[in-house]
Amino acid sequence: MAEIQQSGDSGKGGKKRAKKMSTKIDMTPMVDLAFLLLTFFMLTTTFSKPTVMEVAMPVKPKADDPEPPAIKESNALTLLLGENNKLYYYDGLLSASQKPELKLTNYGADGIRKVLLQRNSNPDLVVLIKPDDKSAYKNMVDILDEMNITATKKYALVDIAKPDQELIKTSGL
Repeated sequence: MAEIQQSGDSGKGGKKRAKKMSTKIDMTPMVDLAFLLLTFFMLTTTFSKPTVMEVAMPVKPKADDPEPPAIKESNALTLLLGENNKLYYYDGLLSASQKPELKLTNYGADGIRKVLLQRNSNPDLVVLIKPDDKSAYKNMVDILDEMNITATKKYALVDIAKPDQELIKTSGL
């Protein structure tokens, strides 16, 4: 509470002056109010929940399970994640008889997203994502986001093979 202290008369005669008053403010209620507001806002605030993308993991095959069907070359699109944020792709699968035409693109909306949207007309499209050992984790997350954005239903993360690495080296891109 605030209180006003008055100093007494000094007993000297003469001209009367206005009495000086000093004020003292008790800050205890203000501190109580601040802590009440702080606890109120802390308890009523909701924390932002992390957004998670669901990834379906394959079930471990049993010994008596049949071999999964092979992917048709016309239904395959292979993405190679290289070092220095480079993204290569080619249509089909890599075979020993012929080398596919390797193309370079970027991770933006005018790059890989256009490629995926053009090929999404094929309902049997399977995208094989092959990250290199030197590629950045961020690039893999970006590709998975692009799969989600373009509503690509079938895609798989696959280890990059030696022929794919050699194809990148010999391409000159």
